[in-house]
Amino acid sequence: MSVEQNISQEIGHNGSHARAVIAGAVVVAVGVLVACALVIRRKKGVARVPEPAKSVDVDRYTGRWYEFARYDNRFERGRDFVTADYAKRDDGLISVINTGREGGADGPRRVARGKARVVPDSDNAKLKVSFFGPFYVGDYWVLDHADDYSWSIVGEPGGTYLWILTREAKPAVELQRALLERVRAMGYDLSMLRRTQQ
Repeated sequence: MSVEQNISQEIGHNGSHARAVIAGAVVVAVGVLVACALVIRRKKGVARVPEPAKSVDVDRYTGRWYEFARYDNRFERGRDFVTADYAKRDDGLISVINTGREGGADGPRRVARGKARVVPDSDNAKLKVSFFGPFYVGDYWVLDHADDYSWSIVGEPGGTYLWILTREAKPAVELQRALLERVRAMGYDLSMLRRTQQ
């Protein structure tokens, strides 16, 4: 084989490799752009998230809560019969156990276990939550709650998540209306709410 043929084959091989690398880079770039577009287009439920309305007594806030309604999200999609159980731990953190069923009352039960820590100087109304080891990345803001801790409205600073929690699985109709009116008064878009079956 001549030197010219050898060089031509080498250039052809390197050219194919270079094209493959460029094609791979283009695919990755398009994927990143699509992901960014989805994040940017994600609808917010409120233009400006209000600060928590009052302080929280952690001892009274712990216990079982039933999810009355929420802004749907990827980690709860399709789930009903949702509960949240909070308990104080010996290390000063709060244990978090979220449970829900997919596809109805007899559907598979899904459980997410995590922990939360109170944000300093927040009157116990802001917490950081972790479901992934030592990383406290989730914001949990108790935006408002009943004086007797019979209901709670929870959000986060981005305005894309919202939960309405009650102590009773099926709150009275009057309370349901009052909670929806309170959420509306806080500036949230009620059309984005998904009622949770209990």
